[in-house]
Amino acid sequence: MNEEYGEKSKRSWYGLAKMNTNKKNVFLEALSERLLENKDFILQENERDIANGVEKGLSSALIDRLKLDDKRIEGMSKGVRDIIALPDPVGKIEGMKRLPNGLLVGKMRTPIGSILIIYEARPNVTVDAFVLCFKSGNATILKGGSEAINSNRALIRIIKDTLTECDMDPDMVQFVDSTDRTILNDLLKMDNYIDLVIPRGGEGLIRFVAQNATMPVIKHYKGVCHVYVDEDSDLENALEIAINAKVQRPGVCNAMETLLVDAKIAEKFLNMLKEGMDKNSVSLRGCKRTLAILPGIEEATEDDWYTEYLDLILSVKVVDGVDDAIDHINKYGSHHSDAIVTNDYAKAMKFIQEVDSAAVYANASTRFTDGGEFGLGAEIGISTDKIHARGPMGLEELTSVKWIVFGNGQIRE
Repeated sequence: MNEEYGEKSKRSWYGLAKMNTNKKNVFLEALSERLLENKDFILQENERDIANGVEKGLSSALIDRLKLDDKRIEGMSKGVRDIIALPDPVGKIEGMKRLPNGLLVGKMRTPIGSILIIYEARPNVTVDAFVLCFKSGNATILKGGSEAINSNRALIRIIKDTLTECDMDPDMVQFVDSTDRTILNDLLKMDNYIDLVIPRGGEGLIRFVAQNATMPVIKHYKGVCHVYVDEDSDLENALEIAINAKVQRPGVCNAMETLLVDAKIAEKFLNMLKEGMDKNSVSLRGCKRTLAILPGIEEATEDDWYTEYLDLILSVKVVDGVDDAIDHINKYGSHHSDAIVTNDYAKAMKFIQEVDSAAVYANASTRFTDGGEFGLGAEIGISTDKIHARGPMGLEELTSVKWIVFGNGQIRE
């Protein structure tokens, strides 16, 4: 029975892969409108999930991920329209060159195929993931978390109805309409039907998928993101960046989890930081040098430097300059998003070159690591892998390439 997900997805992909851009965009325009027209229905189903989550004792961060409101639904609709405006990567030809033997050789972008996306809590991923895969010519199997089951059912119903309305195969999106976790084991063994798996969620889920999948997996385990405040920085600006990186939305993977401060400005800046974070109900955990300046906070343990809190908790460490900061990030970080605040160009470039992360910033909040913010439209996820895709994954990252060769009768001697 579970094999039907793979069979239907792969079968529908053959039609989607050759669909022209105009037809895809007509559907996306219709879907954008249907999401707004069905706003009340979506919110009604989301309220059921919120009530269940509160009853089960989900954390405030998870409830925030789960919650939909008018603004977020309008954002989903706008995200679909944004995808319409982006170039279709399918069929794009790159790097054509003429060889000495007269052959014209290059690469053409092609869809990956059938993509399984496994995610937790955020129902907006249902729409974002589907439309990105659809525009890039990929069929989709969606396995959402049990906490968002009603919201996801509502969104899938709207997507499938819109596909049917546009004379398209509704099997282009498959939804695993079950909270039974054993189904996941079956899906991860369907490499004859599924070409790629993208897990989005907690570190435990992602490691389980990576260890059990028989097809390629694109992943990031967690987001232990850093901001380093250098001695050569505008401290008011540094404080604004630090507060935004931690507070603007603490339950997401690009939120700052550790703040590093140059020892030369630590006393002045940490007192500014404490006042700013207290106003935002952020609990601080500091190294011994931090505690000497802020004696009332909790002492950080070794585990804290590795921890993705996804909450209003921040680890703070005093470091001896940019090299010490880089060493700390490369040891304890998750290769996701890290930032330096400095007015020294040489230090900024050193940090950018030597920090081994998917996104590295100078004088900006880590919260910008996002497909929409980077101009990709909605994103399928943020990869910390180093092969195929790294960082926010938009349309182009959801395609592969094939070599294309034009000749006029050449044979190999």
